Amino acid sequence: MKPLSDRTAHFTDSVIRRMTRVCLKYNAINLSQGFPDFDPPQEILNRLKEVADEDYNQYSITWGAQDTREALAKKESHFMGFPIDPNKEIVITCGGTEAMMAAMMTVVNPGDKVAIFSPFYENYGADAILAGAEPIYIPLVPPSFEFDPEVLEAAFQKGAKALVLCNPSNPSGKVFTREELLTIADIVRRYDGYVVTDEVYEHIVYAPNEMVYMASLPGMRERTISCGSLSKTYSITGWRLGYTIAPAEITERIRKVHDFLTVGAAHPLQEAVVTGLKFGDAYYEELQKTYTRKRDLFCDGLEAIGLKISRPQGAYYVLADISEWGYVSDLQFCYDLAEKVGVGAVPGSSFFAEPVSNYIRFHFAKKDETLLAALDRLKDIHEKMPKNITTIPEGENF
Repeated sequence: MKPLSDRTAHFTDSVIRRMTRVCLKYNAINLSQGFPDFDPPQEILNRLKEVADEDYNQYSITWGAQDTREALAKKESHFMGFPIDPNKEIVITCGGTEAMMAAMMTVVNPGDKVAIFSPFYENYGADAILAGAEPIYIPLVPPSFEFDPEVLEAAFQKGAKALVLCNPSNPSGKVFTREELLTIADIVRRYDGYVVTDEVYEHIVYAPNEMVYMASLPGMRERTISCGSLSKTYSITGWRLGYTIAPAEITERIRKVHDFLTVGAAHPLQEAVVTGLKFGDAYYEELQKTYTRKRDLFCDGLEAIGLKISRPQGAYYVLADISEWGYVSDLQFCYDLAEKVGVGAVPGSSFFAEPVSNYIRFHFAKKDETLLAALDRLKDIHEKMPKNITTIPEGENF
């Protein structure tokens, strides 16, 4: 038979989702795949029950139900600081994942180059490759995860057409400062590029850090596709509702890509989430307080156990340094951690373009009792985890 696609020949399965299957196998507490174990706001769930008996069971408008786009435009205009047209500048997508893919396919042609900060959420490189583009990775250097502007500019000198920017960042928890974003914006404008942002953690930012939207900076509105998701803000990861916000001429193209990718997001879920989109500022302030408490509880606990961590500025992930165990493979470390300690994590190598194997990622979007149970198991990590393991796993079928 003729060979399959060269474009996908070197893809692996998602290591994040694989680690969920590993957790299930070993009955480990799943701090790998980033989804909460607590309920969404009751108001949204109550509205979902009502929607089930209303006439929302057929397609919505392809690019999003009217009232959903209007509610989202009002909310994001408030937070982003500029007016957003719900009829010309928004597309509701099947999760932030589709939003990023639709944005990538809208911006690049086969053969183009795309700059991506590393470490990065594992989908970004795949998005570029599926769009026929070549990724150029820009290091965010641990432990502070700062970047060298000259290295970023060199990527555009090599022909990068766009930059993928995750802010707050998964997996590092970095929140880019206004000064850093202005530096990025200056480079992008000088080379006439685009920015595709992943801002799904926009409301999970820890003081004194502040969320600054790339599209709000001078000269960046017209060259930024802002991608977001309702999954993290309202604890509804299974609903798969995301969106893009971009100028009308770009949005017109995104609509067409989105139509051929998925036709449209689930209509009943769009209607139900309108309730959440109309929440006032108090909801987002409480969300930030809740995650600040969880971050401090979990990170303080990890440090008390003796783990070296990079305390996040935003999002709900923390990277832990596992150098002291001397594993050749951080993937094998995570397999052993799930089996021997009973806690799931993601190997850091799945996020870095550089040859990094001394980090693992935990997430803390869990009930306090879940985090405390995980910390209780992790307190024995130094006794239960072996040292200097040189095996490299391959061929597992989890």
